[in-house]
Amino acid sequence: MQLQKELQEHGAAPAAAQSRFSVLFGKMDVRAYTMVGALILIWVLFGILNPTFLTSRNLSNLFTQMSVTSILAIGMVLVIVAGHIDLSVGSIVGLTGGMAAILSNWLELPAIVVILGTLAAGAVLGLLQGWLVAYKMIPAFIVTLGGMMVFRGVLMGVTESMTIPVSDPVLALLGNAYFARGFGIILGIVAVGFLFWSTFNKRRSRKKYDFAIAPLSIDIFKVAGLSLLVAVFVAVMNNYKGIPFPIIFVIVLAAIFYFISTKTTFGRHIYAIGGNIEAARLSGINIKRKTMLIFVLSGLLGSIAAIVLTSRLASATITAGNMAEMDAIAACVIGGTSLMGGAGTVIGAIIGALVMTSLDNGMSLMGLESFWQYVVKGSILVIAVWLDISNRSKGVK
Repeated sequence: MQLQKELQEHGAAPAAAQSRFSVLFGKMDVRAYTMVGALILIWVLFGILNPTFLTSRNLSNLFTQMSVTSILAIGMVLVIVAGHIDLSVGSIVGLTGGMAAILSNWLELPAIVVILGTLAAGAVLGLLQGWLVAYKMIPAFIVTLGGMMVFRGVLMGVTESMTIPVSDPVLALLGNAYFARGFGIILGIVAVGFLFWSTFNKRRSRKKYDFAIAPLSIDIFKVAGLSLLVAVFVAVMNNYKGIPFPIIFVIVLAAIFYFISTKTTFGRHIYAIGGNIEAARLSGINIKRKTMLIFVLSGLLGSIAAIVLTSRLASATITAGNMAEMDAIAACVIGGTSLMGGAGTVIGAIIGALVMTSLDNGMSLMGLESFWQYVVKGSILVIAVWLDISNRSKGVK
């Protein structure tokens, strides 16, 4: 009961204080819809300034480029929601990517062994940092800052600062192949079917327990709009070569972690810890174990991103993953994750990653110097945090 009370105090505003729009469309959806609108505006702007931006080829490349940031952002969401930060994921990408190249090129191990070894390495690195944060009570900022430097240094030492090529055909497929056009159509049909099923299943569930239900026309409009987006995505990808492999990884991981964060006890506990750690402790939540586990997951996702990046580049370099942690954090914050903890969604992080990548891609096509990309993305990050703090201040009042 204490946990429920605290969650009510630090979570969503009561229904009576919500606007009619929030009641109809859902509190968690408003931020997402705003970000989608901003993303569309960005695409329209770049499309006008450079027609190449909206071509199927460029959009396919854009989605492929966002895959690494998206995978890292999925893991970063849980870390930030729990009230921590992980500055080491970029270096984990570099180190585990280097390990994958060494296992494949120098030791000539089979692709499956390389993949499993890389994933295990990422999980172990996350476990080590999670243990230091959870059980030794060292602030996550310090632990992961140290990890960022240590892992990068180990990568430079092990590889002797050399670029290691990767020629295994199986590994090459993971970051560069495309699914057949027929697969994209099947995937689109499955996605649309799931949207209809989940929406109307949710309506039945809410009706069963006498919860408020949005008008049927609103839900139909939402599902129709999302279905249209799915259809457009599949059509655009199929117009080039098909859906890229990396995007499938992003979709699958997003679905898994969306389920974990919203439908499991573990996910609810993470939000409770970030919302009010004392209330979570009094409610009997094993905070140390949960904290260590989120860093394990973050490290694991870092190694998955490393496999995708190493495959795309067909090599491992000492600069791989450099500043990737900043892009992941920015994607989460832009997508609505609060740096104060307790709030954030996987879907929002994906949208944030797409916004970040779209800005990079669009400005590159326009021929703007790279410093402008840092200026624009940094400014957007500060504005996003300011909006989050402003909204929370209004909620407290």
